[in-house]
Amino acid sequence: MKILTIQQIIKNIENEVVFEAYAEDESFKIKIDEYIPYVCAAIHDGGQMRDDVLEKCSLSTYERWYEEDPHTAEFVGNFPILIQGCDSRFEYDLNRDPDNAIYEEAWGKNVWETPLSESQKQRSLAKHHAFYEVVEALIQKLESKFKKCVVYDIHSYNWKRWDRPVPVFNIGAELVDHQKFGDYVESWRDGLSLIELGDIHNYTAVNDVFYGRGYLLGFITNKFKDTLVLATEVSKIYCDELTGESFPEVINQIKEGFKTAILNHAFEFIKNETSYKVSKQVNILHNELESDLIKIDKQLYSLVKDFELLSVINPINLEFEKKKFLASNYKYEPQFKYNPLNIDPFEFKRKLSNIKVEKINDISIQNMYVDTINAYFDKVDLLANLGTNKFLYNSLRYFGEPSKKDVDNANFVLYCPEFRMEKEGEFNENEVVELFKNATQDYGFQFDIEVSDHIASKALVINSKKKVVIKKGVKFDKRFTKGLIEHEIGVHMVTTMNALKQPLKIFSIGLPVNTLTQEGLAILSEYYSDSINHDRLRELGLRVLAVNMLTSGKSFNETFLTLMEEYKMAPENAFYLTTRVYRGGGFTKDALYLKGLKTILNYIDQGKKLDNLLIGKTSVEYVDTIDELVDRKMINSPQYFTKIFKKHLEKPEINPILQYIFNGIKD
Repeated sequence: MKILTIQQIIKNIENEVVFEAYAEDESFKIKIDEYIPYVCAAIHDGGQMRDDVLEKCSLSTYERWYEEDPHTAEFVGNFPILIQGCDSRFEYDLNRDPDNAIYEEAWGKNVWETPLSESQKQRSLAKHHAFYEVVEALIQKLESKFKKCVVYDIHSYNWKRWDRPVPVFNIGAELVDHQKFGDYVESWRDGLSLIELGDIHNYTAVNDVFYGRGYLLGFITNKFKDTLVLATEVSKIYCDELTGESFPEVINQIKEGFKTAILNHAFEFIKNETSYKVSKQVNILHNELESDLIKIDKQLYSLVKDFELLSVINPINLEFEKKKFLASNYKYEPQFKYNPLNIDPFEFKRKLSNIKVEKINDISIQNMYVDTINAYFDKVDLLANLGTNKFLYNSLRYFGEPSKKDVDNANFVLYCPEFRMEKEGEFNENEVVELFKNATQDYGFQFDIEVSDHIASKALVINSKKKVVIKKGVKFDKRFTKGLIEHEIGVHMVTTMNALKQPLKIFSIGLPVNTLTQEGLAILSEYYSDSINHDRLRELGLRVLAVNMLTSGKSFNETFLTLMEEYKMAPENAFYLTTRVYRGGGFTKDALYLKGLKTILNYIDQGKKLDNLLIGKTSVEYVDTIDELVDRKMINSPQYFTKIFKKHLEKPEINPILQYIFNGIKD
């Protein structure tokens, strides 16, 4: 990071230069991503002391930490303008006036073993003075440019020293001009009170334990009548006051809460009080990808780009085992074999652990990356236990298992009256390859299409290789083929190609359990294209029941026989479906297809658009973050859009039988 003189910092501000820098003595740090009429300040965040002062200090590191405000800069680090104190308040206190900024005694303790010299005091006070020169230049610039400004002055306090219930968030507003800004004090309190902190009760108050008499608020308020300073204290619920141990989960909850509260509050203030033109909340956030985010994204992509779960867990002796199984009159227990792993699981997880996701300032984006990395831990554990009993445990941890509602939905579609039993003819594999090629060319994709007998499904998209694999020797019903093309090309290939157009590679490698969303979209494309027949509907239901039988302890043979005898599947089809579920040791992914469709149908019923779910391998769970990234122009809107979705938007035509059936599986 740059180190600038005070004069250089002030000149940058006057010339509206976007920059991030330490003061030349590293006493404070300032970040300006954009000139915008709100500022976040964390002036007691730091704990450093000059050596010549530290050697005279009688307080331990912990005693100093106890009265400092750790993590407060982290709470608001994702906003465009942040000014952050780096020195300990025990060297000089930025929230006290210059005459009282250097303590002799603090909170009943003598600060110095031997008195500071006058030159030492003056050196500390020069830092204090320099900081306020910059604050004055910054607020002067923002007020002159935008008429008004709001400052979120963030502190923390030790709640355990109080012998009564005290607020989690306290706003000190005694010095605020309530006639001018009183409504904004109240709306700030309302916003803070909505922050959810798990089991911690959030009581938020104004002028309870602190009154807002600090020097920063007073300095700005006296000099700038059109700037509102909201001195805000956070009780140290996010750490153990007695040991100094931090609680990362609570810290993240506060970061998430502040992001929402400040966005809501600053947006209203800016829109109503300033000349800054803004139409959406996200417009007051910085819209460029931070360098740390880009580095982390590249690091993660480089590590996992060739990681293909499905291609690894497909048995290499599938057809051989099928023959043995069918020839044994269904008594033989298939012994599937798999390609050797091309990764060292321990080394892979070590490299995942070394990715410094905490450097991502925006908490929503950080959470998305943390969850994705954790998902890869689960995937690695899956592969590391391929072919063992532990594989099923890890599959359940990642994909989950069917709920009672999922099983009920599966039975519902299975017991629907038969429809479309007439055959419309069949395609062989070569004809299907040509149809896939035509569909691919129609979208303008460059994709390889391959025929193989080493897959359990009829078709498979391998994203990392930009390849579609068609199962060798299978006859394809014509209506089913139409749906298969919509499924594989219109959704899976569309999202693969859109992901390649994104500046962030996380959408190529896939968000956690993106299968639920991606397969839900894919089945939706079959639904909208009117290509689902009774056999396909039964297949979706039977996949759920097969997974349920697996998790209930049924053997491969028992599940196969149930599918064949009770649900009248042809032996070969029952074998393939059972294999899909039992491969690897127990693969529960297939329960997500019907559940995914239900999720997407409910999503559409809420009036939400599908567009941003198509930007890559996305998940409904992260759609708010994805929408925000698109609105902030940090990622691109989808270049390719599923054609059947577009056609449906222009002229909705849904088969009434399918509509009745699928309406029955919604929550």
